[in-house]
Amino acid sequence: MPEDVLDQYLAILAVERRECSLATLRALVSSHVTRIPFENISKLYYYKRLGLTDLPGIRMYLEGIESKHFGGTCYSNNYYFHLLLRSLGFEAKLCAADMRNPHVHAVNMIMIEGREYLVDTGYAAPLLEPIPRDLKTDYEIALGRDRYVLEPQDGNGCSRLQLYRDGVLRHGYLAKPTPRKIEDFTRVIRESFSGDATFLNSVLLARFHPHSSTVIHNFTLIESEGDKSTVYELADRDELIATVEKQFAIPSEVVSEAIRGLGSLQSAWS
Repeated sequence: MPEDVLDQYLAILAVERRECSLATLRALVSSHVTRIPFENISKLYYYKRLGLTDLPGIRMYLEGIESKHFGGTCYSNNYYFHLLLRSLGFEAKLCAADMRNPHVHAVNMIMIEGREYLVDTGYAAPLLEPIPRDLKTDYEIALGRDRYVLEPQDGNGCSRLQLYRDGVLRHGYLAKPTPRKIEDFTRVIRESFSGDATFLNSVLLARFHPHSSTVIHNFTLIESEGDKSTVYELADRDELIATVEKQFAIPSEVVSEAIRGLGSLQSAWS
């Protein structure tokens, strides 16, 4: 990563360059998840305005964060965080995870101070800490109506993360430890721009803090704090646009252009 890009990235995260340590990794992960949202407005916007059917370049990614308060989806958030970690000297692997289909999600695995950790800055989840992979029992994170459970590694060294919402298993993935290159995700990234792709047919934005979160999923605003979630139904697209601007500071004209022409919105967790 060029030095000026590295400096820009760290400035966005408000983290100074430090030696590679678990404390530094924790600071970087926490800052990334709290400062850079998961959102697909930028994906829709760049697709419609520029015809982009790939990841935005690193400079476009960072400029979008600074000027439009964008973030990204799993590939951009996790891949560029991977480049950041590698540029800082961390022993980081970009890895694939299975959902309904194999190798459709990207995560990071980082070896530091003798232990390997799972880091996922692109799952729209409150994963504010690196999670150790050498677990003996389930590792749980609860926020509002959601509970995330990372299970101990299976016999193949894979880590399964499960999302339970209101006590019901709703989503999850199986992260595999084999190192991958971003080119290994070329097909799945291209398919994420197909006509029936989830994030071309839904709206999902999520920002997390240590004990709270704000999520917009289609016409629903969910605000969680502690073990409570409050759900608000948005009346129409105008209210959706206004709520995205209010909660995430993405300009209303950008949101309007991004969601223009979307038909019936589908669930992002189906």
